[in-house]
Amino acid sequence: MATTPKALFCPTCRTVVLATGEDFPFCSNRCRILDLGKWASGDYKISSPIQDPDMLEELARSNKHNRQNDDD
Repeated sequence: MATTPKALFCPTCRTVVLATGEDFPFCSNRCRILDLGKWASGDYKISSPIQDPDMLEELARSNKHNRQNDDD
């Protein structure tokens, strides 16, 4: 029984890409680099709120520490 390789769309140019491709999930190294550039420049953002209580505590401590340093 032969299985068909999984296919997705390249996140950059929307070309169909097979999971067996060398640059998967991208269609080429060029699209991979363009995507990385978008992350590096801040074009992509993760907008969901932080749900981890430990992370929220750490952020609160960090913000409090930064405000105290600003007052000095």
